[in-house]
Amino acid sequence: MRCLAARVNYKTLIVICVLFTLVTLLLWNRCSSDRAAPFPRDANGAFRAEGLEKRAAASESDGDVNGPAKQQSEEASPQEQQKAPPVVGGLNGNKAPGLKYEEIDCLVNEEYTVKGRREGAEVFLPFSWVEKYFEVYGKIAQYDGYDRFEFSHSYSKVYAQRAPYHPDGVFMSFEGYNVEVRDRVKCISGVEGQRFSFSPGPASLCVPLSTQWGPQGYFYPIQIAQYGLSHYSKNLTEKPPHVEVYETAEERDQGSRPGEWTVPKGCSITTVPDKSRFTNVKQFAVPENSEGASLQLGNSRDFIISFDLKFVTNGSVSVVLETTEKNQLFTVHYVTSSQLIAFKDKSITYGIGPRTSWSTLTRDLVTDLRKGVGLSNTKAVKQTKIMPKRVVRLVAKGKGFIDNVTISTTAHMAAFFAASDWLVRNQDEKGGWPIMVTRKLGEGFKSLDPGWYSAMAQGQAISTLVRAYLLTKDHAFLSSALRATAPYKLLSEQHGVKAVFMNRHDWYEEYPTSPSSFVLNGFMYSLIGLYDLKETAGEKLGREAKLLYDRGMESLKAMLPLYDTGSGTIYDLRHFVLGSSPNLARWDYHTTHINQLQLISTIDESSVFKEFFKRWKSYLKGSRAKHN
Repeated sequence: MRCLAARVNYKTLIVICVLFTLVTLLLWNRCSSDRAAPFPRDANGAFRAEGLEKRAAASESDGDVNGPAKQQSEEASPQEQQKAPPVVGGLNGNKAPGLKYEEIDCLVNEEYTVKGRREGAEVFLPFSWVEKYFEVYGKIAQYDGYDRFEFSHSYSKVYAQRAPYHPDGVFMSFEGYNVEVRDRVKCISGVEGQRFSFSPGPASLCVPLSTQWGPQGYFYPIQIAQYGLSHYSKNLTEKPPHVEVYETAEERDQGSRPGEWTVPKGCSITTVPDKSRFTNVKQFAVPENSEGASLQLGNSRDFIISFDLKFVTNGSVSVVLETTEKNQLFTVHYVTSSQLIAFKDKSITYGIGPRTSWSTLTRDLVTDLRKGVGLSNTKAVKQTKIMPKRVVRLVAKGKGFIDNVTISTTAHMAAFFAASDWLVRNQDEKGGWPIMVTRKLGEGFKSLDPGWYSAMAQGQAISTLVRAYLLTKDHAFLSSALRATAPYKLLSEQHGVKAVFMNRHDWYEEYPTSPSSFVLNGFMYSLIGLYDLKETAGEKLGREAKLLYDRGMESLKAMLPLYDTGSGTIYDLRHFVLGSSPNLARWDYHTTHINQLQLISTIDESSVFKEFFKRWKSYLKGSRAKHN
């Protein structure tokens, strides 16, 4: 028994020793791994990366386009997010075991040093430096709880064209444009900025007032045409709006809201017939020093208000809004004055002119509130987070008539016809829309004095007017579009928009500078306008537009190679005419060039447009022309 016990104890001791040795080895390996220096982590355990909050995409090409001082392109549409596999690092503490990093100095072009990381033969440089040096873009994004770094060669994307282009269809990708929210749009004016004498029309010409090149504000025909084209395109691509009717002065349909007016002592609201409209309307007589007669609205869903209005005296219609600013009430006043916009003590005022005949006033209360609160004396509207939460009530003062009070989700066609009517009524006797601000394109170019024409403005105005004609068959729109071809035929020095490249190729100038600048995107917009007109006006009326279009297309086919850098595109040809360095197109302008070629390739069968479209699109992903 004593020997058996000894044998058992001996075997047990051997097993214990073996186990102890294994545990010791495991602990040793674990400690060695932990001592390896990991990539620095922040407090949450994620790998640090500097400068990863990336720039937003750009401004729209020319006036907009898209716009900021250099306008907003807004070509890109949101991309569908896709799930990603787990990656090293991140909020869940995923680890790369065994990686050993050490600092290393990187001498850049023998000029300066950047601190990097070295892992064996591999060297890592900070993305904050890579980003600026190579003009590339990246950010950390999280998918399914895992972090990953998303890198892109450019910040702008090409839109997928819905169908072959047609003059009555969507204009390029303008359904994605939001002209009124640009910080270089001072406001949507309630007073028409007329320079010429025309009789007042039935509609309110509420169009953008630009601060693109000056803080004072002016009516910029490119921006106004883009405003119209964007809303026209949205109307074709969005579902019909929800509309709530609050006042018609008639017997109500089942389910519509009754007009609930609150009328102070000494004021009156009555229902009267209007022979000119063949309907009843509401007549109000409310002293301006009173609190006003108010119509309760209480809409927290939609913020486009519209009503028909006719004043007999000076007066105002105000809209009270409950806002996200601690539920404070702000009031937007629409008054019978010529004042453009003012803001004081939670009150925003827009002049709407005398309104002594019936007109329809349609206003976006979100835009009106934010432009008022952000009002500044600089070119850009100040950014604000304030938003309306509820349309509380409408308040009328003065003497006049009101009818058809509605609130809706959108009013795209009202905006489109506001732009179309403005273009008809503000076209001058030479067929152009003069731009009443000084423009200096750059060193070496003479300044353009107020009153200059732009081929881009002429082309986009034509595209707007053609669509208005196709919708209404009103020949005033078509006649205006036909007259708009006149500046195409005159050289820049003759107060036109035409230039001739190398004494051979006709070119229509976005900026009719001296010397000529040959801006590419503005030229292509001018050609699209001519195409719309020639296709709509027919063989006889459209003969001149066709001739101008054909000459321009010959020039485009011949000159496109001059704008190709092998890795991107060029905005204009100042390097050729001035001998300066090339004016490279930003990525948003580059994608505008691509989108324009995409459209043109559906209306012209020449292979050159498809080839350049494909090549220029590949540059967005880092493709480059081959070297020798």
